[in-house]
Amino acid sequence: MSDDNAGRHGPKGEFRRDRSEPVAPENTRSPRSGRFTVPSASARRRRSGLLVMSALSVLVLLASGTSWAITGWMSSSLNRFDVFAGLDEEDRPENETGGLTFLVIGSDSRDEMNREDQNALSVGSTPGQRSDTIMLVRLNHDRDRITVVGIPRDLWVEVPGQGEDKINAAYAYGGPQLTVRTVESVTGVRIDHYVEVDFSGFVDVVDALDGIEVCLPEPIQDPKAHLDMAAGTHEVDGTEALAFARTRATARGDLDRIDRQQQVLSAMLDKAMSSETLSDPSRLTAFLDTSLSSVTVDEGLDTGTINQLAYQMRDMDLGAVAFTQVPIADMEHWTPRGDVALLWDEPAARDLFADIQADRPITGEEPEPEAEEELSPEGLRVRVFNGTGTPGLGAQLDGQLSGAGFEVTDPADNWSTRTVARSQVRFGPGNEAAAQYLADMIPESETVEDDTLDDDLQVVIGFNFTTFDPPERQAEVTEAPEPAETAADAPATSTAQDNICG
Repeated sequence: MSDDNAGRHGPKGEFRRDRSEPVAPENTRSPRSGRFTVPSASARRRRSGLLVMSALSVLVLLASGTSWAITGWMSSSLNRFDVFAGLDEEDRPENETGGLTFLVIGSDSRDEMNREDQNALSVGSTPGQRSDTIMLVRLNHDRDRITVVGIPRDLWVEVPGQGEDKINAAYAYGGPQLTVRTVESVTGVRIDHYVEVDFSGFVDVVDALDGIEVCLPEPIQDPKAHLDMAAGTHEVDGTEALAFARTRATARGDLDRIDRQQQVLSAMLDKAMSSETLSDPSRLTAFLDTSLSSVTVDEGLDTGTINQLAYQMRDMDLGAVAFTQVPIADMEHWTPRGDVALLWDEPAARDLFADIQADRPITGEEPEPEAEEELSPEGLRVRVFNGTGTPGLGAQLDGQLSGAGFEVTDPADNWSTRTVARSQVRFGPGNEAAAQYLADMIPESETVEDDTLDDDLQVVIGFNFTTFDPPERQAEVTEAPEPAETAADAPATSTAQDNICG
């Protein structure tokens, strides 16, 4: 059974939106010079991280570097709906970090489209509204990182008050409010803002950018979507991009579709950042005028909020936008009513959404510590002492250290005793890292701090000495560590920069 049927189990949502009448900005000029105020190209690139709002997954369409008149007009052009009215605060998750989470919905409503437009976009004529695309977009507390999580529309969940169903049915049952309530209940993540765009709005956004570039590892043929694309890179317009983003005519169906949606979003961000759309006020005005009429947001996403977010995110780039999707355990779950849905991998999903709620990165990498000086044998001064009494052992290690690039300060000598059981690398205060670096090349050795030493190191050979592993051999041994046991369970992630073709 298709997802179109998933939304028919409840009545059409009887919710209405209050649409503001857009009024073109009357004054987009500097009051002093009488000319348009346009930022530099570098400033425009820095400030366009929070950029387009599409049926796929972006936060807010804005251009912080133009003028307050443009931004205010943009805000007044948006349709608004009291999304959070009636939600019981006691039942909602807390926002404990100060990060912001946007629920982004791509609505597949055809009700206001004529048959010609429906045929042109290959979207059919199914009545009613469903959430064709669902994404969580998390802006962290420091406003320097965005995480986008794709939620498959066929995910089998508990819809509050309605029982088990596909997650996109929540929209048909109760519109944006029930969709927010459902997503919050299954993820444990608080929704702070709501963004919704329909088919035509997405097409307008792509066309306003003069198209985008997408790439395919293998061809896609979907007669229903009028899509026939060979493997390789393609320049697509809004209609083609919509078909590319919506088709499920590939092996992994909805999951492949989420990957393509993330690629499309990345391409839109990249195109907008590198184009002249934001630098030309008249072009920007036309862009906003054609694309915003199909956008609905919550009432809290007002002009002041948009301006504040734009300023806070002015230095963000594509590398700071991370994508992933809900981990899936079963792609062919037969529901009690006899259709196929998806079941998520609950433990992995819980970990993912806990990271989102706590503002932790989802890339699977720990935050980088402060850069430390990379060590190498060159420049490290070493002197060898023999603590065993075995003739020639010190001179042998001298030669090995010199051959590896260490600076041997003096010929090897005997240690004060000949009964050292375990080899030592001795170091002065603050030089522990260098000592450990050398100790790693002498198996079973230990590091010992010696207040009488400065920057030089000393090696005292003990009876357990067997060999010296030069740095080249150490690199071979440590180059490919075993992956962590949890790595296979971690969701696949990418950045917007990774998703750009080429």
